[in-house]
Amino acid sequence: METLEIVIGLIAVIALAAVGAVVGFVRPRRRRSLPPRPARRPGTADAEHLPGVGDDAEVPRDSPTRTVEDVTLPEGPVLERPAPVLGRLVRLRGRLARSNSALGQGLLALLSRDTLDEATWEEVEETLLLADVGFEPTTRIVDALRERVKVLGTRDPEHLRGMLREELLSVIGPDLDRSLTVERQGSRPAVVMVVGVNGTGKTTTVGKIARMLVAQDKDVVLGAADTFRAAAADQLATWGDRVGVPTVRSDRDGADPAAVAFDAVKQGIEAEVDVVLIDTAGRLQNKVGLMDELGKVKRVVERHGPVDEVLLVLDATTGQNGLRQAAVFSEVVDVTGIVLTKLDGTAKGGIVVAVQRSLGVPVKLVGLGEGADDLAPFEPEAFVDALLG
Repeated sequence: METLEIVIGLIAVIALAAVGAVVGFVRPRRRRSLPPRPARRPGTADAEHLPGVGDDAEVPRDSPTRTVEDVTLPEGPVLERPAPVLGRLVRLRGRLARSNSALGQGLLALLSRDTLDEATWEEVEETLLLADVGFEPTTRIVDALRERVKVLGTRDPEHLRGMLREELLSVIGPDLDRSLTVERQGSRPAVVMVVGVNGTGKTTTVGKIARMLVAQDKDVVLGAADTFRAAAADQLATWGDRVGVPTVRSDRDGADPAAVAFDAVKQGIEAEVDVVLIDTAGRLQNKVGLMDELGKVKRVVERHGPVDEVLLVLDATTGQNGLRQAAVFSEVVDVTGIVLTKLDGTAKGGIVVAVQRSLGVPVKLVGLGEGADDLAPFEPEAFVDALLG
């Protein structure tokens, strides 16, 4: 009996333990409490009130915020926009007509006389010679006009003007190739060397050519290889900065011009630009020194590839003296084209004819003023029309 009671007691204990386990399993577990949030420090903002991009930290969120347009950015350099190249000579022809009115009007007045005797033809010849047309072209023009007037027997001013225009055009050479090689040559840029005596406006002309090329959407690098004139590199860099064109230069005066020119072409190749313009020294103390200097520049540059253009800058107001200078340079380097500066400042427009015949290369560009965009491609028809008024 006692044994039975013990067994019943054990069964009761086991049953109670089992019920307790089931109840504990079913009851949901209490969530673990998180540590209390720290109290907000004075002067701080709630996350929902934090300032956004463009806001001032002191401005409450409910105040107007600044937009991207309101944010002031540092100003970059303002680049100039060069004038279009097309039609520049037509636009500037008034300046040429003013300076050369005596030539054109003088010839027309002589040819319109009632009697074209020998004395009149001598005056026509003298007028052309004084305009620096040159002896051979002058003789050709006068002989042609005399024959045409004699055969046609015309005295009409318009007919005479037309004949004079045709003869002037014929000696200027309307069929000469006056284009500039400024297109990329395969994997390298076109290379243009500019030579001339110091004082002709050579460095200024290089800057103006750069502006012309920028106006034609060309990428350009300038090379300041006139290292013997202290202000030349600064002057060239100023021209380049105005239109966003970089200038390769030496950090010391009197550096090797050939090294500067070489580095300019190298940088142009690396930057994949269209044209490298190289300004050179124009000292004429002796031809041997000039020949050595320019010859070295050309040879060193040609390690990268051929020089595509060699432009000779001449001051149109120097007349026959300019022709003698041109002859020296043409012996030193193979000149491919002529740039006549200050053509608006001389009454001797015939220098165009004379210099072309003297050197056997065409006038490609003319300067007709001191303005940044007063350099124009030479157009024979527009030039003659400006001469005749």
